[in-house]
Amino acid sequence: MSRVKIAIVGLNFGRHILEQLQTEPAKSCIELAAVCDMDRKKAEEAAAKYGVPYYTSIDELLGNAEIPAIGLYTGPNGRAGLIRQLIRAGKDVMTTKPFELDPAAAADVLQEAAKLGRVVHLNSPSPTLPNDLQQLEKWRTHLNLGRPVAARADVTVRYNEKADGSWYDDPHRCPVAPIFRLGIYLINDLIRICGLPESVTVMQSRIFTGRPTSDNAALSILFKNGAIGNVFASFCVDDGQLYRNSLTVNFERGTVYRNVGPVQGKQRLQVVMKKPDSSLHTDEMECPEPVSGAYQWEVFARAVRGEKIGDLPPEQIVAGVQVLAAMMRAERSGLPEKVA
Repeated sequence: MSRVKIAIVGLNFGRHILEQLQTEPAKSCIELAAVCDMDRKKAEEAAAKYGVPYYTSIDELLGNAEIPAIGLYTGPNGRAGLIRQLIRAGKDVMTTKPFELDPAAAADVLQEAAKLGRVVHLNSPSPTLPNDLQQLEKWRTHLNLGRPVAARADVTVRYNEKADGSWYDDPHRCPVAPIFRLGIYLINDLIRICGLPESVTVMQSRIFTGRPTSDNAALSILFKNGAIGNVFASFCVDDGQLYRNSLTVNFERGTVYRNVGPVQGKQRLQVVMKKPDSSLHTDEMECPEPVSGAYQWEVFARAVRGEKIGDLPPEQIVAGVQVLAAMMRAERSGLPEKVA
């Protein structure tokens, strides 16, 4: 079967996507057909490196009827408007987290995409449940773990960034920066596990960063079912475990761990629970790709070809945006804020 042609728009973060499209499994189902960026130099360099044409205008790109799909990797502020432009031009879209800053705009464009029959996927939350969360749900069901009570999620790396005038420097466009840039993966995971959020609180600090935005932050989420989640994200930790997404979920009758402790290689999952005779039941496994946060390129290609795919309600995408909006309010107020 022929590969789906895609143009990548936004070559700041998009340069990482260009590299990913040269590897499996993306390479087997997606064909890079063009690049687009308002910065002509960036566009020319990427075009020369990958042997494809370039555009400096989305309007010009959308005039190419031979490219059915767009990978949109501009900043999240106002992204819904760009997605609307793409889907109205008949293009299917793969984009990235965070989906938007405005929950109403996010909901509206997803509704319009559904009406138009257009595909809009992103890496977090992904269109189908990733393998690590699938396994968590299997244990939850088969071992009768009960409802979630609490969850703690961490993601860390070490950056020594300098201010560069990008949106990363703007607290209005990049609120509670470590959570907004990295912790959104974990927010979306917790929503899939714990359900709809009710309120949030925020703590943050600046330790090493040269940016005016924070580099060390924590977000607490109270869910409507009573579960409490905590997300810690930091650009201040250099322990050789880059972007490790550790997660501990306490259920009524057991606990599931993802990447807790020193981790090398694939995602590692463990479960522990007390059996009726008071002995402990434990199990452990490594999860194959794709795991949480990965781009599901093969799923996207199938959807572009017309296959009905996805177990992700649009409301879950919007819920993640709603948490970010409440987080922005909590950053300003210093108080717990309701999730609208």
